Amino acid sequence: MFYYYKYKNNLLFSLHEYRGFSNINEDIARNHVQPLFFLGKLPPSKSRMSFALSDPTMIYLQQESVNLLKYTKLERPLQSWVHEKILKHQVVFINTEYPNWEDALERSTPKKWNINIIALGDIGSTLLIGLRLLSNGAIGKIGLFDKNTVNLERWEFEINQTFPPFNYEGHPEVTIIKEEDLTNCDMLVFCAAQGYGIDKKKNNTDVRMAQLEGNSQIISYYAKMLRNSQFKGLFAVLSDPVDLLCKKVYLDSNRDTSGHLDYKGLAPEQIRGYGLGVMNARALYYSKKNPKLNHYAAEGRAFGPHGVGLVIADSIENYNEKLSEQLTESALNANMKMRGIGFKPYVAPALSSGAYSILATINGQWHYASTFLGGVFMGANNRLINGYTELEQLNLPENLLKRLRTSFANLEII
Repeated sequence: MFYYYKYKNNLLFSLHEYRGFSNINEDIARNHVQPLFFLGKLPPSKSRMSFALSDPTMIYLQQESVNLLKYTKLERPLQSWVHEKILKHQVVFINTEYPNWEDALERSTPKKWNINIIALGDIGSTLLIGLRLLSNGAIGKIGLFDKNTVNLERWEFEINQTFPPFNYEGHPEVTIIKEEDLTNCDMLVFCAAQGYGIDKKKNNTDVRMAQLEGNSQIISYYAKMLRNSQFKGLFAVLSDPVDLLCKKVYLDSNRDTSGHLDYKGLAPEQIRGYGLGVMNARALYYSKKNPKLNHYAAEGRAFGPHGVGLVIADSIENYNEKLSEQLTESALNANMKMRGIGFKPYVAPALSSGAYSILATINGQWHYASTFLGGVFMGANNRLINGYTELEQLNLPENLLKRLRTSFANLEII
């Protein structure tokens, strides 16, 4: 049995009875042409504030976990019109256990995005180039911020002299911004990183994890800034370790001055980690070099963190665990191979994980990114629909799902 309500020009329905809303009948909800909001109650520490209901089974969701990536059949009755609206992406889940859950009723996507970038090192500057060249009118403005003012001047100067011949329209305006203007945007992209050392004698050094402590300190500063400014846009993380820094931002932005988690900062779905895109691209690179793996482009998927715990599946329909583990190891160690020939591996991450994936996000297309799932940020194929995240659900074989559960459990521990 559903309860139906009207609240601030929005139509809501729920399995729970709520007070303070105007009751409406089912016919009004059935004939409503705008998205419906389904109200549920899940623990904030393990659940998102809002997300797109992409499958009818999710209406009965009791907890979020890696199992959300697996398609399941609906085994409980559901009104046919509700079922149809869910399949048409016309229903959004709102978690009313968040104190500021009403903010989720106002999510939307702009026609042209304004994007600000923090730090123009190797990653940030390459990302800037990619966004400038590939935006195709999707980005209105790009703001640049860096502690190094000379570097700022360099990139503002260079990038604003980058045009194709006789085609000067549709390229985002690029300007230098002050720190106090960082949150005046639709997406704030974090590319800052603290220096770190690498032991060249240890070829298995996880460079991403080596950056955790230093980059956590930097990102914590911005997390508090986002809370204080009541930031409503998306916060994108490109610095390593992507997935863990996302969680750091979520926790620190949701702590009050005494350190208590009050969940009044960023909603978890406002934070997205861009690291898995290059792992997919690296898997694709190696799959093309092996005739036994050339089906990856059409059948494969990437999951998990940008680093240890990565899960590459050679095929969803015809999953081969041995080949998948081989491809996973190749993708995982590609950065060390680049370092071995004397170069820092930043071009492919900045473009595959960064520019291409960010543009896919703002254009509502499927892409790889880490989003909040059951208390951790875990990478998977997803898309942004009218401001709400939809995770891809697949018929995952049990041995692949087991690998995903292990990766998920390891992220929970850290």
